[in-house]
Amino acid sequence: MNERDELARLMPAPMPRELPEGRRQLHKEFLMTQFQNDAHPRVSRRRVLKPVLGGLGALAVAGFVIVGGKTTPAYAVTDNADGTIMIKIYEAKDAKGLQATLRERGFNVIVDYVPDDKRCSPQPRSTTWVSGVTLARPQSGEEEDGGSGFRVDPSVVKPGQTAVLEFLVQGDHSAGISDRVSAGPVAKCTLVDRETRRSPR
Repeated sequence: MNERDELARLMPAPMPRELPEGRRQLHKEFLMTQFQNDAHPRVSRRRVLKPVLGGLGALAVAGFVIVGGKTTPAYAVTDNADGTIMIKIYEAKDAKGLQATLRERGFNVIVDYVPDDKRCSPQPRSTTWVSGVTLARPQSGEEEDGGSGFRVDPSVVKPGQTAVLEFLVQGDHSAGISDRVSAGPVAKCTLVDRETRRSPR
């Protein structure tokens, strides 16, 4: 072993490059959800960021709600060049408006907002879930600057199939998404209290 190899052996291992705080938290929350086993399979949680409308692009469509006498954006939908759709939710108050906006694009989808203390009933909502389908994708760092959101790929939904997006809501904001595709009928979501799990004694 030469002198250079000996010095290299004694040097501490290089520190991993630090992610910006927002990206680090996003990855942490995403990994944590992979271990959850509740009524919302494949839930991707995202950090709730301050809503910003800038940079959404020319093809963005926004839905609006009136809050405190002011008209504010409830959501924004942006068509991306690769065929995916960016969905940003600023006020989780108009699921049917968002659903209609997505359907206008030929995207056969059902949209529901589910508060974090509730769940959709009945479960399962479909007996024909399509396995192995990835509908939602994480945002890029640049997209995160525009607020909390989700990129979805309508191309994975085949003719006769229905996408189901259950946005998990904390307060008035979306904190996660359950994204599934059904090959058959999907039951209407009736919100019921989520059962509290008791820790084993």
